[in-house]
Amino acid sequence: MACPFFVPTQRLEDGTWAHPSRLPLGAGWCGGCSAPGQEGAELTPAELTECNLGYARCARLPRDRSWDAVRFAVSRDRGLSISLWFVCETAHRPAAHGVLEYSLSTRRWTGPHPDPRIQNLAECYLQSYLLRRIPSALAGDTPSSDI
Repeated sequence: MACPFFVPTQRLEDGTWAHPSRLPLGAGWCGGCSAPGQEGAELTPAELTECNLGYARCARLPRDRSWDAVRFAVSRDRGLSISLWFVCETAHRPAAHGVLEYSLSTRRWTGPHPDPRIQNLAECYLQSYLLRRIPSALAGDTPSSDI
């Protein structure tokens, strides 16, 4: 469950995480915060851990927010197209859900999420998934870089 205000910018390949593929975005990420008034704030190592792991609990979060966390899962991999399920949660309960479709042949989302923060998290999750699925074919090429 990634924090919906986390803005991942780069995968962490430093060995910090015991099982990176089990993390909510399929890997550890460095990045920033997009909570109102916190844009561009430098995150402490503890905050970065919270953003990668968890339920939105940090002091930077707005009191009134639509979601506390976002989950992703690959629902279908048809070779050239991938479907991701997403669930946005509030108070540990589903508040919104749906499917996002990505075409590997066009390198485009055919149904992106309307919230750019959630879309960015989906792109990071997909990148992590694809790097595990076909690492040599994607070396240096990320889905989000072509979107």
